[in-house]
Amino acid sequence: MTTDSDIPEPSGPVRTVPSGTGSTAASPASVLAADLPALRRRISAVLIAGQMLGGLGVATGIALASVLAQEVSGTEALSGLAPTAMVAGTALLSVPLAALMAARGRRPGLVLAYLIGAAGAGVVVLAAVLGNFPLLLAGMAGFGAGSSANLQARFAAADLAEPERRGRAISTVVWATTVGAVLGPNIAAPAGRSVAGLGIPAAAGPFLWAAGVFLVSAVVVAALLRPDPLLTARALADGTEEAAGPEGRSLRAGVRAVRESPRARLALVTVAVSHTAMVSIMSMTPVALSHHGADITLIGLVISGHIAGMYAFSPVMGRLSDRLGRLSVIGLAVALLAVAAFLAGTAGASHGRTAAGLFVLGLGWSAGLVSGSALLTDSVPQAARAAVQGLSDLTMNTAAGIGGVGAGLIVAHAGYGWLNAVGALLLLPLAALALRRKPAGATG
Repeated sequence: MTTDSDIPEPSGPVRTVPSGTGSTAASPASVLAADLPALRRRISAVLIAGQMLGGLGVATGIALASVLAQEVSGTEALSGLAPTAMVAGTALLSVPLAALMAARGRRPGLVLAYLIGAAGAGVVVLAAVLGNFPLLLAGMAGFGAGSSANLQARFAAADLAEPERRGRAISTVVWATTVGAVLGPNIAAPAGRSVAGLGIPAAAGPFLWAAGVFLVSAVVVAALLRPDPLLTARALADGTEEAAGPEGRSLRAGVRAVRESPRARLALVTVAVSHTAMVSIMSMTPVALSHHGADITLIGLVISGHIAGMYAFSPVMGRLSDRLGRLSVIGLAVALLAVAAFLAGTAGASHGRTAAGLFVLGLGWSAGLVSGSALLTDSVPQAARAAVQGLSDLTMNTAAGIGGVGAGLIVAHAGYGWLNAVGALLLLPLAALALRRKPAGATG
């Protein structure tokens, strides 16, 4: 199996070839080996800016999604369906977005995702005004495209990264979400107050703000993400963008690449389990906190701490992944997620213990996402990577969507503590798979 680590840095110019509207620049460009460091820095800067904005949009809306769902539906049992619909939308959109990126590059896929996210946020606001729960779920599904863009951006960072620095490249872009993601829940209250005179429920105000943020994100990526990192990486690896052929970049090729690589399968399970455990517990924490007297401000602070754990320490996870190996950090993810489930599940009325559990939950998710994404990219051929990465997001968000549905039912019928117990049980298959694999160098 050939990966980028088997391909030497080019010593001369490599021509990047435009493909319709997904061209890497307004006209064909040549990339020299000497230009790569500066190009990597510029692409990373654009992705960081997009992540800051995109993280703000997602976190501003999702902070009150379950609360808004409970208000519109009139029942707690359905409150978990709003974040679940978002996760489901992220999953369903991951395949067509990955196909678009595989054919035309990262830039058009990311721009389209942010535009769909903005439209979905607008539908959520409309549904809240009308009191229409099915419409609310449809809007949340569209809103999930913003999350899909944020997830895919981590792979865009890896497109041009050196193999031995891939974990750090991914984690830097994940880290960039910190600024917007931590700020988002804390501006939920002012966003709610800003729509008070417009006949819009306060819990829907953050989605109106999110729509505007996603539109700005789309403009930033459309204008500045040039040349396209995926098309440039293909040109450097193959000498021409079309060398692999469309069939080699199809979803079927991605499935085949994962099937042929045990490490790719482990990576897929890692991101799926980490994301499912995190989404299931996090989505119902605001409801659990409200049961114990927490107001909207305190809920926002707890979710902000959780999101800080998710993103702020991702560079540490990336550096550990590159230095100690992917498998070591996968083991760390399992341990952190288990501790988080214990802390949150036994917190009861202790808001501080719940906050600590959610913070550690974020750390575990970060370790799993960064190490799993790096291992996945390491383990498959360059031509199939976009398809495999889309398959990864489909798998992780489908699993998390199912987990989110179950989370609402578990909390309604058994309680928040049992939800955390189930989340801990999800870690057992991942731990078993990781123990079967032996570390093999820094990228193992």
